[in-house]
Amino acid sequence: MYKFRKGFYADVRIEDRFTTNLRIQNGTPEEAKVSSEKKAFVRVYDGVMWYYTSTDDVGTVQEALDRLYSYATENPDIGNDPIVRLYQVNKGEKIVFADRCVKDIPIGQKLALIAKTDAALLSPLCSFRSARYLDRYSLYEFYSSKGAALRYDFQTCGVAYGMAFTCGESSMQEQLSKSRTEFKDLAYSDEELREFISCCEDFIQNATPVEAGSYPVVLAPIATGVFAHESFGHKSESDFMLGDEAMAKEWTLGKQVASPILTIRESGVFEGSGYVPYDDEGTAATDTYLIKNGVLAGRLHSAATAAALGEALTGNARAINCDFEPIVRMTNTYVDAGKSSLDELLAPIKHGYYIRSVKHGSGMSTFTIAPNLAYEIVDGKIGRPVKIAVLTGNVFETLGLIDGVGNDLQLLSFVTGGCGKMEQFPLNVGMGGPHIRISKMNIQ
Repeated sequence: MYKFRKGFYADVRIEDRFTTNLRIQNGTPEEAKVSSEKKAFVRVYDGVMWYYTSTDDVGTVQEALDRLYSYATENPDIGNDPIVRLYQVNKGEKIVFADRCVKDIPIGQKLALIAKTDAALLSPLCSFRSARYLDRYSLYEFYSSKGAALRYDFQTCGVAYGMAFTCGESSMQEQLSKSRTEFKDLAYSDEELREFISCCEDFIQNATPVEAGSYPVVLAPIATGVFAHESFGHKSESDFMLGDEAMAKEWTLGKQVASPILTIRESGVFEGSGYVPYDDEGTAATDTYLIKNGVLAGRLHSAATAAALGEALTGNARAINCDFEPIVRMTNTYVDAGKSSLDELLAPIKHGYYIRSVKHGSGMSTFTIAPNLAYEIVDGKIGRPVKIAVLTGNVFETLGLIDGVGNDLQLLSFVTGGCGKMEQFPLNVGMGGPHIRISKMNIQ
């Protein structure tokens, strides 16, 4: 399709992206936006430097290639470059969403979905509410000078209902959200909506501050996912350790770093917001064990980092769009299922806390998780709602304190927000896990 010159490595990535963004605020439609854009990212490598550009005129890709070649230096031995040798030569199509494409759903039907749910989310304690619908369908093409030729697609759609509650001097915000690959799966039942409102009303009226200290904690699947992503997933992105001897030593594969009952995996093969059948270098998705039975088992790679560390590709070179070069990023990062029920995780706890939902999390060697809905655990039972500002701890120490892993694995997708790294935000990712129990966490 394109004329690639000998003596260079080059690849072309094209994305044709469709998106919908709808927003209702306090019952009034505020935004209705449908957009389409098609862009290309082109790059050339001569064994010393990368040269790249992006364009929204995909008819000029060959001209862009030729211009980049003029900047680079021909290298007759480019095929033996350690990075170039790793690039896979995948060919074919993987179009899986064409017969259920969100492009084919009328915008009125999308708006009606969130309007109906928004009207049902009424509470005398609610001071503000918003409803959002977002979707995206992308058709990708990838071609390389080694012979790769791919066409594949991606789709996600979702709803997010945000509410602010006020009672006296107390206030809180909570969100009910759902992300799927098919529009027909986005509706909430009346029972789910009633339970959400009841939970929030109970929390705003009855939650009391905790006494700071160290306590056993049970994390719900969303909190487990945030912990896996923020506290450990980013540490697995191998570009962080290039040139950092201390991190490389800390990150020695085969090292026992966690409780033997803990396994953390990373995979782009599951449908959802972290679905990546091929990364942005044309590498096929893999199922990578980051921790297996408590042992450090793997890390995430682009071709450049895999070549530098002498390891295999994992399919984790990703960019948020065709304006950016691919860097090492996560796809779906999750704690694998264990054997315990939630009741079994709670049973031995005389006094601790249950984290049902979270606002955000961050961290590398030290992590923080800011809970939203949290509850006291007394004598093995979930009790009254409590206000917790933050959970914090050392990542590797906390990994060793995980003493219970649930059997209720949930893989979670999202359409609002995303993962940020360097200047690239937001990147669609997934995360999750089962309930997990940690014997001791610092609570403020």
